[in-house]
Amino acid sequence: MSTSPAWHDDNAAYLSAALAWLRLKLERLVPAGESPPPQATAAGTSEPAPPRRGLFRARPPSESRAAPASESPRLPPPSPATLLEAAASALAAASAVEPAPALLLLAERLELCAFERDLLLLCVAMELDTRIAALCARAHDDALRPYPTFGLGLALFDQPVWEALSPERPLRRLRLIDVHQSGTWPLTASPLRADERIVAYVKGLNQLDERLASLLVPLAAGTSLELSLSQGAAADALCDQLRAGERDDALPIVRLVGGDAIARRQLAAQVSARFGLELLRVAGETLTGPGAQLESLARVFQRETRLLPIALYCDAQGVDKGGDGAAPSELARFLQRGLGLVFVEASDALSALLSPVSIVEVAKPTAAEQAEGWRAALGARAPGMAGCLAGQFDLNLGEIRDLAASASAGPPEQLEARLWQACRARARPALDALAHKLEPRAGWDDLVLPATELALLRQIAAQVGTRWRVYEEWGFRARMNRGLGISALFAGESGTGKTMAAEVLARALDLDLYRIDLSSVVSKYIGETEKNLRRVFDAAEQGGAILFFDEADALFGKRSEVKDSHDRYANIEINYLLQRIEAFSGLAILATNMKSAIDGAFVRRLRFIVSFAHPGPSERKQIWQRAFPDGVPRERLDYDRLARLTLTGGSIHSVALNAAFLAAGAGSAVSMPVVLAAAREELRKLARPVNEAELRWDEPAEVRA
Repeated sequence: MSTSPAWHDDNAAYLSAALAWLRLKLERLVPAGESPPPQATAAGTSEPAPPRRGLFRARPPSESRAAPASESPRLPPPSPATLLEAAASALAAASAVEPAPALLLLAERLELCAFERDLLLLCVAMELDTRIAALCARAHDDALRPYPTFGLGLALFDQPVWEALSPERPLRRLRLIDVHQSGTWPLTASPLRADERIVAYVKGLNQLDERLASLLVPLAAGTSLELSLSQGAAADALCDQLRAGERDDALPIVRLVGGDAIARRQLAAQVSARFGLELLRVAGETLTGPGAQLESLARVFQRETRLLPIALYCDAQGVDKGGDGAAPSELARFLQRGLGLVFVEASDALSALLSPVSIVEVAKPTAAEQAEGWRAALGARAPGMAGCLAGQFDLNLGEIRDLAASASAGPPEQLEARLWQACRARARPALDALAHKLEPRAGWDDLVLPATELALLRQIAAQVGTRWRVYEEWGFRARMNRGLGISALFAGESGTGKTMAAEVLARALDLDLYRIDLSSVVSKYIGETEKNLRRVFDAAEQGGAILFFDEADALFGKRSEVKDSHDRYANIEINYLLQRIEAFSGLAILATNMKSAIDGAFVRRLRFIVSFAHPGPSERKQIWQRAFPDGVPRERLDYDRLARLTLTGGSIHSVALNAAFLAAGAGSAVSMPVVLAAAREELRKLARPVNEAELRWDEPAEVRA
């Protein structure tokens, strides 16, 4: 539909000619000389109404004036047939404009026959011309029926088509008109009313139906929506498939998977733009109500796709059984009602019901494409950061450009630090809901481990820091399709330093450390645990975070023999973890004090296994020497004596903290008696035998002297 002033003038001229033709058609239904029907009074009674002059009818003889003798006799008025023929000619002339008037465009796009088009004009005329109601009442010979009906249309227009009354024909199926049928009234006598949206369209106002406007949100394909080369190839292949579907009149539903929501919407918006369509998003949860209501919405949207260049993007990942919105079966019927180009993010329950469907995987840009995106966004400001950022964080091109722009504000010498912190913060909101963020405070100097284990930890840090060089610059990525991440198992008794080692790695690598909260991840509902874990892994990849699975045997335990459905679904969770942790591109740390409980398939996929043994005397002495901060007042602590206590690093930390509280309460410094008293309580807490000889403190003779 054109929006130019000239077209609107042509459209108004066409409507004027169409209404004049329609009034003459209605006039002809009333025989000449027939009195109009009685008018209803305000009290509800009826009485004869005064004679009403027809719009094109000659004045009655009683009202005629005698022609003066000096005047020549008037010519007889043109006959109704002549007037109607002239009106039809004027209507034909008004129709022969380019672009065509709105009613003719609507009839073409909605495949209306001539009779259906004229019947729709009759209904629309009720809203545009106040004289039509009275003419309808005269045609019905009933003042109480001032409205169009199917029966009136069948009698009024040439070559009527009975099939137009069918609910499967466009007038009723696409909600162009409303039929107000009540009681025992026959369909042909029921009042008809044109839909408000259709009246506006005929007048030249083409706007989305208000019943849909509250549910749909535009997704513009602007300059901020960029596709990488690999994503562009997927978009090209989809466009070719859709063009073939248009030719075969079998346009499939496009199901988008993979990547993240931003990348999927980018592709859908750009594909829609290539077809000249505006992409409108609807949340599947908002499509509530009974099936009949969804069916009505589907028909309205089906009509809108023919009147407006629009496509639908349905985000239905949350639609599942038991939800408050539409059931998957109802939403599937809605999406399969011929709604034009439809993109959908579907839950597993919904995707199984969709047909025909075309599945398009929208992966994140490759590491090389991300590096190129960083180079383009940063230019010469930080040339060495592109590979480092691309190797650690997983972002799309739009995010890269936005982060580079926001980090550029500030001192140039701090640009690299701002970029790194901005990338880290990108995924924090998604991870905070499913994991607990640990603030790493320990450094390499705080970690007391044997040389072998300490070397393994430094090797882990080195591999994380040099992944870009090995995978991209040295070409290992071309030979690998999995196992690009780094996974490590920290095995040892409680308190031997597994969590501290994870903190040391996070601090050394300047990355966020998240401990997985099992209460937020594990669900009793089938499939929900896998969905939560997928969100955790995806968010961690985006923000380069380190995932720390404490008590990992709870999730990564050995698969059991299948005896019932619970065993089967428990094994499915473990199988999913096996696949996902191998595909994870970041650093995942599994900590357990029951290494034998870990499934052997996980052990094979782990790149590092670090054993945290019970510390020996020399390690315990170093731990005791570092247990008290510099601000703690201490008094003649015998670290060799304390090292003889067989405690783990975690227990030593607990003893030091409790000793500090005892000393603070007594108003004294931390001394050996205070520390040994705290150690006695720690041993009792651990249900360990207490050797009073070890915990009795006698000052050395040289100290007493």
